[in-house]
Amino acid sequence: MAVHLDLADIQGNILVAYGRQGFYKGRIMLFHIDRAESGRKFVTELLPMITTAQACPPRTSPGPKLPVTVNIAFTWYGLLALEIPTRTLRGMPDEFIDGMIKRAPMLGDHFDKNWEKHWDEVWTKSGQDFGPNPNTVHILVTLNSQMDSYTGKAVPALASVTSQINNHARNSGGVTLLTGHNPPGQRVPREYQDLSLIIKHQENGKYVPTPKEHFGFTDGIGDPVFYGQYSGEDERTKVQGNGALDGKGNWRPLATGEFLLGYPDEAQEIAGAAMPLDFSRNGTFMAYRKLHQNVAAFTAFMDETVEQFRAVSGIENVDHARETLMAKMVGRWSDGVPLSRAKDVAAWNQFNIDHPTSEPKAREVALADFHFRYPTDARDDPDGIRCPLTAHMRRVNTRDMLGPSDGDGSVLTNRRRILRRGLLYGNTSDDAPDTDEQGVVMLIVCASLFRQFEFVQQQWINYGLDAGAGSDTCPIVGNHSDGAPDSEHGPKAKFVIPTDPASGRPPFIVEGIPQFVETRGGEYFFVPSMTALRMIGMGVVDPT
Repeated sequence: MAVHLDLADIQGNILVAYGRQGFYKGRIMLFHIDRAESGRKFVTELLPMITTAQACPPRTSPGPKLPVTVNIAFTWYGLLALEIPTRTLRGMPDEFIDGMIKRAPMLGDHFDKNWEKHWDEVWTKSGQDFGPNPNTVHILVTLNSQMDSYTGKAVPALASVTSQINNHARNSGGVTLLTGHNPPGQRVPREYQDLSLIIKHQENGKYVPTPKEHFGFTDGIGDPVFYGQYSGEDERTKVQGNGALDGKGNWRPLATGEFLLGYPDEAQEIAGAAMPLDFSRNGTFMAYRKLHQNVAAFTAFMDETVEQFRAVSGIENVDHARETLMAKMVGRWSDGVPLSRAKDVAAWNQFNIDHPTSEPKAREVALADFHFRYPTDARDDPDGIRCPLTAHMRRVNTRDMLGPSDGDGSVLTNRRRILRRGLLYGNTSDDAPDTDEQGVVMLIVCASLFRQFEFVQQQWINYGLDAGAGSDTCPIVGNHSDGAPDSEHGPKAKFVIPTDPASGRPPFIVEGIPQFVETRGGEYFFVPSMTALRMIGMGVVDPT
């Protein structure tokens, strides 16, 4: 099915993950609109700065042309503050209108009774209210920049573009930069949320990015591919394992309408959207989530648990046992190789021999070619002996695990895919205490926040029924109960690693998993097309 996208009308951060395109640094800016005409002026002045998919197209070769990318999105209250017609606003989905903080308990963000006190000030002061609150978040501006390899810092253009956007806000006469990208009580609230991949200093004096996140896993693997995103050989390569199964054992791109409004989705329907259609088409929705990572707690848990796992599993080498335990919890080895293709340390080592890190392009192709499945019949791994059914990766992308026994997947899985954007933030040292700021800002892109993002977050991450694990949550990003008598989340969080019955060894069950990831803020945003941005700037959105 050929789909030709108007790249000049689509914002660039939808089709590509900037971090994989050479933009290793970033910055988040949030704004409040005091007067509609000021907001429209601000949007109009930003229009020439917005990065489209034409300016930064999806590609596999490195070397971005732009020093800095700029993209923009709006909350529902932001669109209301811009005086978008009521008939257009009421066509927006309920979850977008509600906002994330009102739906936080459903998303599993209430990891303790005082969860709201852990959120950054910029979100708790927002109040998600129109009316007189001057702190309500209305506009999100994301900046991504290249890095100076000799300093490890963002190129100077990032500061220049930031200043330019601030000047546009001040000159508008009614748009305010919101501060408070920090925990409550900080003496000087942060004006921006700074972002960065983990950067390492090389012996040759240069700084290079790493693909690792704070827990030590290679990240950014396995994003879905949809029709129109890539072309030719790029599509044929990228779609392997990242698209949908066509019923004949082949991989095809997912329907464009799963990620962009105005196109047929996997149900062969064009979802209802806000009117006029030109306002919605080529736009999408985004969940902004700031997720704090308790690195010290994760490290301590591994140190305490690896000896128990080593004794049960029979793995003599402690380093091998630790790597295996981490891989079983995530579903991949720490460098990204999936357990379903490398079941033990020996197989993993063999992959690294066959595909050395000194040949990064060949290695990336080899990883991309791991178009593996999770067959549910008796021919392969129905009990999760290779890759536990409740491992993180197996939860967030079930592939063909929930499909019929022929291993060709299902509509259930195809309609729950999400695009992951964003970058890491905070302290990148190995010994960072959990009181420090470190984690990831995730920008989750999908056409339906309810059907895609919220379903995965609620049903697959924070519930275990589809993984055959009762109420057990994801061992990495799930909501982990401490089992206290007054806990709202039941008994102590546990994780089960099955073993081959033929080995004579029992399964490994670890109980009392601490909270590794905590939500520190977030909101739902509408990411308009360039056409819609021009409508907003001119104040000519006509729902008739």
